[in-house]
Amino acid sequence: MPEEARTGRVAPLARAAEAAGVRDARVLAALQAVSRAGFVPLEHRPRADLDEPIPVPGEQTANRPSLTARMLEVLELDAHHRVLEIGSGFGFQTALLGLLTNEVWSIERRIDVARAARANLSAHRIRNVHVVVADGAEGWREAAPFDAIIVSTEFGEVPPALLAQLAREGRLVQPSGGADASVAVFTSAKASTEDAGD
Repeated sequence: MPEEARTGRVAPLARAAEAAGVRDARVLAALQAVSRAGFVPLEHRPRADLDEPIPVPGEQTANRPSLTARMLEVLELDAHHRVLEIGSGFGFQTALLGLLTNEVWSIERRIDVARAARANLSAHRIRNVHVVVADGAEGWREAAPFDAIIVSTEFGEVPPALLAQLAREGRLVQPSGGADASVAVFTSAKASTEDAGD
């Protein structure tokens, strides 16, 4: 458990999310409960409490936590939801999803990164997540439909396979226009862009 969660102090990343306009109490509580330091490469742990992207292997980048929080808020997650995550990274966003929802399926394309995510999630006793190695553009039909899908890196055009795996009234979100821009929201029937602020 992070020190902030034990002492009652507001965690730096929860403060950053609030500063970015996030108001969902469950999302802020998840940021308070999960220490990002346990989900980044060892050499980047001194930067874990900073609201900035962090590199992971394979020329990938974990999103800045305030952007992650904005996407989670837009999804309007409930405790009973089943969620698909495209891009596990080292598992930080996956852990947040695990606290907010009933079941999470997370797709990672690199075996080494998926192994790291599984190890990090296990160390933090996040048990309701499944990290699989696959092509994220294809989704995960075996567990569809999903109440929500969160994409870590923007697709120029959202793959039809992902939209097809959304449950009725489900939502898909992804970054749009860079980390400081907006959050794009899609459903099986329409697409829109919501300004999530900074």
